[in-house]
Amino acid sequence: MNDPFPIEGDTLAGSPSRASGHATSDTGWRRELGEAIRDPAELLRVLELPVELLAAAERAAGSFPLLAPRGFVARMRRGDVHDPLLRQVLPLGEEDLPFPGFSADPLAETSCGPRPGVLHKYHGRALLVTTGACAIHCRYCFRRHFAYHDLPRGRHWWNEAVEYLRADASLREVLLSGGDPLTLPDAQLQALAEDLAAIPHLERLRVHTRLPVVLPSRVDDHLLRWLTATRLAPVVVIHANHPQEIADDVAQACRRLRDAGVTVLNQSVLLRGVNDDAAVLVQLSERLFAAGVLPYYLHALDHVAGAGHFLVDDQRARELCNAVAARLPGYLVPRLVREEPGQAGKTALR
Repeated sequence: MNDPFPIEGDTLAGSPSRASGHATSDTGWRRELGEAIRDPAELLRVLELPVELLAAAERAAGSFPLLAPRGFVARMRRGDVHDPLLRQVLPLGEEDLPFPGFSADPLAETSCGPRPGVLHKYHGRALLVTTGACAIHCRYCFRRHFAYHDLPRGRHWWNEAVEYLRADASLREVLLSGGDPLTLPDAQLQALAEDLAAIPHLERLRVHTRLPVVLPSRVDDHLLRWLTATRLAPVVVIHANHPQEIADDVAQACRRLRDAGVTVLNQSVLLRGVNDDAAVLVQLSERLFAAGVLPYYLHALDHVAGAGHFLVDDQRARELCNAVAARLPGYLVPRLVREEPGQAGKTALR
């Protein structure tokens, strides 16, 4: 096994409330992450928003902290409380409201982990919860209540996870998730990629990440080097919900991934007040394609406690996707799906 832990006790699993707190002494993208906005009062001040929002924002941030990189915040419209990017990150009083059928573990992930930190829900692929840290805290996150602090830490967990994957010859693909795996140091990710590539039956390495969208400077030479260095076919699935997110530097980061030979896909979540509009979804697909990214999934909202105010009902979702399909070629129309516990794959809603 490679040794990705130069300091005893370094971890692949951390708490989102402490996301990348070590980053402030580093340079480049780590410095940007360390300087992200964490104080609701500062977010309101920077965006010139009403101070009346502060009390509810601070209350909601008490249970799920605010985290938003300044570059992402810069894409928001000042003075607009309905800005679609702001709505994704601003803690709101609605998060305290009960919604029937919403729970802390909507995908029953606590019951599908054969090893701590390993989720094996679907045939042929398994997922590693590599870290609890993210570069942004999306208010609709389906893992906002995930017990990252209960995950094991250090070399022992790493070795056990890799050995589980090695022992199951039915596996063809490994997904790195979290949190966001790209908040981890490249040295750790390179070591993990090399260990996975040494498992003969694995063919693909898929990374699910929001960083190319919210912190595009993360797509640098170091990342591209380890991501493409092994025999595993690399796939990066980014997460953008609104065309306003695809700024020029985001498009450039996505093109760098594509030009390096990485398959780049996007998955979105259908969110009320953010992208529940056919014209917005059409523009999102077009901007993604111009950046070298193919639309992949449009997810119905996972019923996670605290996110009920984002819900778009299934009938409206189907109408929106039909309208998008009438205006775009099929390869630019994401599949409308829902993830349901115990199913063999995503459930198509259209």
